Amino acid sequence: MARLLEIDNLALGFEGSGGLVPALRGISFGLERGECLALVGESGSGKSVTGMTIMRLLGSNARISSGSIRLDGVNLLDLSEAEMRTIRGRRMAMVFQNAKASLNPIRRVGDTLVDIVRAHDRTGISRQDALRKVIGIMAQIGIPMPEHRVRNYPSELSGGMCQRIGIAAALACEPELIIADEPTSALDVTTQQLVMDMLISACRERGVAVIFITHDLALASEYCDRGIVMNGGRILEEGNAVQIFTAPTHPYTRALLDALPYGKTSADELRPMTGNHSDQPEGMKT
Repeated sequence: MARLLEIDNLALGFEGSGGLVPALRGISFGLERGECLALVGESGSGKSVTGMTIMRLLGSNARISSGSIRLDGVNLLDLSEAEMRTIRGRRMAMVFQNAKASLNPIRRVGDTLVDIVRAHDRTGISRQDALRKVIGIMAQIGIPMPEHRVRNYPSELSGGMCQRIGIAAALACEPELIIADEPTSALDVTTQQLVMDMLISACRERGVAVIFITHDLALASEYCDRGIVMNGGRILEEGNAVQIFTAPTHPYTRALLDALPYGKTSADELRPMTGNHSDQPEGMKT
């Protein structure tokens, strides 16, 4: 069976006052149905840009110079914006880093979720049936008293609860792929674990593939099947998630692990990352 998602030689940059600034430099990878893939790297490595490019949510100054993004064999880069609107939500969805910022502050969260379901449903689902579906999804991902929570405004919910609402929004239209862009970065450690448990278990039950964008190597190794390490808009290492983050082969991945504070005492010296994303040392050039 063909892969759900296939990205081939994707390169893009952003037009700025000084010319074109490269953001992705010819990356290629695939994603199987039901698979969980981690994209990890420092800020500015290109991981979030990769997710936004797949969703076709880039700004007007983005310039794609080469490559393809195929979902079930269809190149998304060839589709019009109207055609992409039939794919977003229905076939692939995104969980954003700050779910509260992506929710309408003057609308109840239940109304927002119901509108999402009805906008992407092909059967003409009624508002009452859509509400029942929303409540069921909220219950599935562990939101307590969902029949009451649907009446809440975003400001009445905690950051962790808003993140669960964001996950519910992504699951509502039963997509084949969810791109989770650092969905736990703004949460405390305990809430991070709960949110990831809910996201991954719900996707496993439904056979939904996940691209988990993160800088947290521990979460990536715990929840993902495969991992991709990015830097400077390039893929440096790819393979089994546990193997990559316990026995890395690329010097950059080893340097990332050495920079982590885990297992070190206050007297130990951390080894910070050096250089910047414009540097292109040997081993990071195509």
